[in-house]
Amino acid sequence: MKQSILRILYFSLICFFAIAGFISFKSSPKLNVTIPSFFPSPTIIPTVTTQPYTINKVIRVIDGDTIEIENKQVVRYIGINTPETKHPNKSVECFGKEASFFNKQLVEGKLVRMEKDVSEVDRYKRLLRYIWVIESENATQSGIFVNDYLVRQGYAVASTFPPDVAYSNQFVDAEKEARNNNRGLWSKCNE
Repeated sequence: MKQSILRILYFSLICFFAIAGFISFKSSPKLNVTIPSFFPSPTIIPTVTTQPYTINKVIRVIDGDTIEIENKQVVRYIGINTPETKHPNKSVECFGKEASFFNKQLVEGKLVRMEKDVSEVDRYKRLLRYIWVIESENATQSGIFVNDYLVRQGYAVASTFPPDVAYSNQFVDAEKEARNNNRGLWSKCNE
């Protein structure tokens, strides 16, 4: 008799926890990542990070991989390189104007989340950062990972400078994808 009551009790507890778990799973909030319609590629990879970051507004795009933010600081994207348009000792390189224009469409006038790697600045005193376009000041982990997106669309190449290597493998993979799909500079410029 005691075993029978214990079995019923155990079975009841198991059913209770199973139903409670199912209800909490059904009522948990869903992640909703929205990609603006003017970005044609389905290859944007949401990147989740635990690194400290800042939110800033981009006031000017200098070229394909360099921007100026609201406090007049110049920011250089980490891990990528776009063809030159403003270098004092080089002429405008193939696909440089396109990369600069694309970057302008992507970030100018928008809020961006900026994440530091190891280095604070480069030799020209530009901040070195990974950049995400976000939709509001409250956004934390969503947005378009600009460094990756420029490489993946063929507007930039992967360019690793240790010790800033947090996303270097991701950028190398993005470059392979762009090259394999003949995107951007890979379809227009001779190597």
